[in-house]
Amino acid sequence: QVMLVESGGGLVQAGGSLRLSCEASGRTLGNYAMGWFRQAPGKEREFVAAISRSGTQASHGDFVKGRFTISRDNAKNTVYLQMNGLKTEDTAVYYCAAVTPYSESYIYTRKDDYGYWGQGTQVTVSS
Repeated sequence: QVMLVESGGGLVQAGGSLRLSCEASGRTLGNYAMGWFRQAPGKEREFVAAISRSGTQASHGDFVKGRFTISRDNAKNTVYLQMNGLKTEDTAVYYCAAVTPYSESYIYTRKDDYGYWGQGTQVTVSS
């Protein structure tokens, strides 16, 4: 099975940027469609972004469109989340997740579709 480890979180001021990374081990990342989710204290885990196994298709949550971008480098076994224009409401633990996809271009936006999860990385945005 695939193991996922997130990194790149931290404390940043509003308007700043961070790039999260999710590195896979155990299995080749190219076998999976990937997603990023986040969970703030007292809230449900919510969809942030997803990318197909091939990297040709991507989807972003409405509240991050134009600010966040998901990408992947299968040769490096890593998926990224570039976050620009951060807001205080983006404060959360960010998780990456993997799923064996139906096809090369399929993307998954529901957390219940994902079978593999990382431990999460904390992102804190100060005002």
